[in-house]
Formats: sequence, structure tokens, C-alpha cells
Amino acid sequence: MNYSAKVMDHFANPRNVGEIENPSAVGEVGNATCGDIMRIYLKIEDNIIVDVKFKTFGCGAAIATSSMATELIKGKSVDEALTLTNKAVVEALDGLPPVKLHCSVLAEEAVKTAINDYYKRNGIDKVVEINGHECDGDCSACGKQH
Repeated sequence: MNYSAKVMDHFANPRNVGEIENPSAVGEVGNATCGDIMRIYLKIEDNIIVDVKFKTFGCGAAIATSSMATELIKGKSVDEALTLTNKAVVEALDGLPPVKLHCSVLAEEAVKTAINDYYKRNGIDKVVEINGHECDGDCSACGKQH
């Protein structure tokens, strides 16, 4: 499988790895088919994502897409982070093999699930829909496959 230099760099030297103590939000998603699990932690102050960390269990593409997604939303407003798409993650990594595109979808969903968590924790009456449904990362709860 051919990976771009950026994918290899983010796999070998992932940015923003770890956990945030007392995070403003946490989002976790998983793909039952491939076994990848992504957890993203957000620290939000005045509606700005001032810090973001991730822990991903999965293949190199899953780690690279998690790393790039954190880079793309760090320092952005919550509303700006909501505009993150898997396509933007793939483009920022200079592409992914077609069989690995689902990793970029997981990265987008992890960010949006974390923002849903932020809204719930703060009593904000908004729901971010992911693939046409509210997602809390628990695939068994709704039966949707990511």
C-alpha cells in the first residue's frame, strides 16, 4: 500500500498524542469491522479549542488521520471545528489509499462526537448529526456502522 510522506510522518511522529486532564469534552468512536478506536479530548475556552489530544488504537492510517484532525482543529472555534470533513483530513495528508478512507471518516466523527459531548456538558441545546443521526460513539446503541 502506498502512503504519502505526510501520512508516514503523522504515523511515525503523531502530533497531540495523549489525554487532557479535566477535558471540556471527550469523543470516542470505533469501527467494528476494522477494530479501530479513536478517542479525542478537547480543552475549550471561550468557544476556542485551546488544546486537543488523541489516543487511537488502530492502523497507521488511523493514527495519521487522528493526528492530522487534531492539527486542523487546534486553535479553531467550536463552529470552525464542526466544518471539519474527512475529505479535508485526506487532502491535508496528501491522500489515502481507498481502502483506508474509513479512517478519515472516523477522525471526523470523533471530533464531532467530542463537540456533542461539549454541548451536553454545558447545557447547550444543539446536536451535531453525524451521517444523519446523533452519534455518541456507541455503535451498538443505534446499530449504525461507521
